[in-house]
Amino acid sequence: MPQIAQLAEVWSSQLFWLLVIFGAVFFVVGRGMVPKVMDTVGLRDKQIADDLAAAQAAREAADEQEEAWRNRENENRAAAHALVNEAKAKAQASTEKKLATAQAKIDARAEEAEARIAAARDEAAAEIESVASEAAQDIVSRLAGIEVTKPAAAAAVKKAMANG
Repeated sequence: MPQIAQLAEVWSSQLFWLLVIFGAVFFVVGRGMVPKVMDTVGLRDKQIADDLAAAQAAREAADEQEEAWRNRENENRAAAHALVNEAKAKAQASTEKKLATAQAKIDARAEEAEARIAAARDEAAAEIESVASEAAQDIVSRLAGIEVTKPAAAAAVKKAMANG
């Protein structure tokens, strides 16, 4: 095989070119491209870390704002409940006052009606006594033939009504 026979003659030149190519690749890739790629990766990692830190800060700020909002909301609810309770108390006091006024009017009307009823009762009793005394005078004069005076008949009717 002639290729193996030539090996001793060409190995030094092949070794030289191998070293030249590897050296060129080393300097182009190792010294030129790899540092740029590593810088890009480092910048990317730094950007990711900065973004994560900014996101964490934004999350903490949002949590603080949410907590402040919840506190304000709770305070607003408490104030609203206080206003509702105050309005209920005012309405209840107003209703009680109106009821007391209405009850006083009703009581006054009831007393007035009772007075009218008592007056009507007294008037009716007087009317009944008058009619009864006239009836008694008439009955005694028809049955017994005796004339009774009005005052005597009225006295007898009063006495009978008081007992009866």
